[in-house]
Amino acid sequence: MTTLESLKETVKRELPAWLESDPAFREAILGLTANLYSRRDETNDWFHQTLDEMRRERERQDALWRKNDERLERERQESERKWDANQAELAALREEQNRKWEANQVELAALHKESLALGKRIDRSIGALGARWGLRSEKAFRDALAGILEKTFDVEVLNVSEYDDAGEVFGRPDQIEIDVIIKNGLLILCELKSSIDKAGMYIFERKARFYERHHQRQADRLIVISPMIDSRAQDVARRLGIETFGEPEEVSG
Repeated sequence: MTTLESLKETVKRELPAWLESDPAFREAILGLTANLYSRRDETNDWFHQTLDEMRRERERQDALWRKNDERLERERQESERKWDANQAELAALREEQNRKWEANQVELAALHKESLALGKRIDRSIGALGARWGLRSEKAFRDALAGILEKTFDVEVLNVSEYDDAGEVFGRPDQIEIDVIIKNGLLILCELKSSIDKAGMYIFERKARFYERHHQRQADRLIVISPMIDSRAQDVARRLGIETFGEPEEVSG
């Protein structure tokens, strides 16, 4: 080992003790190495400056966070205000719609009631008109058929009207009408109608028997002349021995 290296080793080994025991030597060494590191006071100043900068930055960040929180709070409150306003408006709209709906229901119910009442009045009027028209048209139709029979067969068609005191035909006292044709000693009882159903066929048969009992004479023929004879009425006519014709010209004999 060279003398220089030996000297370095000795300085490294002994330097801490020298610095500790010899203040003058320590100051000399510090003076020689001062340019190699910061002084304590400078280091302290830098440290405190750094802390101040960090504190100011933190305060700035805190201020930004507070500002941002305040903005978010204002936005939240504004959103809640708008939400509450919208809910109030929707509630008012629902209440108005419910009120209008109830008013409409009341109005519709009144209109429905009025329509039903009007419909009933119209039905009664139409029914009354139909009844009057039916009676008139039925009489006109019967008179027309009677006229054809009289012209075709040179007979007289008599419309006999008698009162059934015992209710033999309808089950209660009522007026009974039946058409009677008499020719060369023959008694023909007729029903001249624009249409006839099953019940009408039974009624005609009871009217014929009523006439026979009250006049003590049996009819030679029972005839129904109508362009509209219900199929079930045809079955009844066959069982009761009643002849049916769609036109008066079809009547033979």
